Amino acid sequence: MPITTDTATTIENSAVLLRLLQLASSTLPVGAYSYSQGLEWAVEEGLIINKDDTKQWIVTVLIHSISRLDAPVLARMFDGWANDNTDAVGYWNDYLLACRDTRELRDEDKHLGRALRKLLGDLGLPWPERQSDQQLSFAISFSFAAVQWNIPKTAMISGYLWSWLENQVLAAIKLVPLGQVAGQRILLDSAVLIPSLIQQAIKLTDEDIGGALPVLAIASSRHETQYTRLFRS
Repeated sequence: MPITTDTATTIENSAVLLRLLQLASSTLPVGAYSYSQGLEWAVEEGLIINKDDTKQWIVTVLIHSISRLDAPVLARMFDGWANDNTDAVGYWNDYLLACRDTRELRDEDKHLGRALRKLLGDLGLPWPERQSDQQLSFAISFSFAAVQWNIPKTAMISGYLWSWLENQVLAAIKLVPLGQVAGQRILLDSAVLIPSLIQQAIKLTDEDIGGALPVLAIASSRHETQYTRLFRS
């Protein structure tokens, strides 16, 4: 049976989807599973004690921080890579790192960025020499892979947000603790917000980019000196 144009397009789209799933997978060996982003301190202090508290915490961070900072910056990095505008990519990378409220969050971002860069090199996507000395955020490496693998912009952002969401839920399952079904319910209820958040993020002007969550900054800074920790500081 000959391969028609529609069949070839379906095969190509399937390949792109599989690349996105690989990039967004919790099994991606970059170490994201070892961070809780302040969630561990919130559980320790009794701010989170059950499924509802967990969902409220995660959704609040998703709406007021990740979707208003990481998502629009990702979109701009994607455009920069696609148009070979490495100056723009570098600017937004530095901007994103500067917006991290604590050393813990900044170090996490740089660790994930370096780890993903190395992994991409091992997978046949060498990093551009012009930016070899730059401190990398996770977003800059993630967006680079998306452009190289022909993943559409909105799909890239969706995968990034899903990856963050899944890692937070996995951390909560260990910390609160939650059952697996409760974790899946949080994923189900929270993920439905992602499509509309992406559309809002793409429409943000440069001046509107940024998230302000004082409780997240406090949680992360307190976690840096927390006496006992399961997750990395």
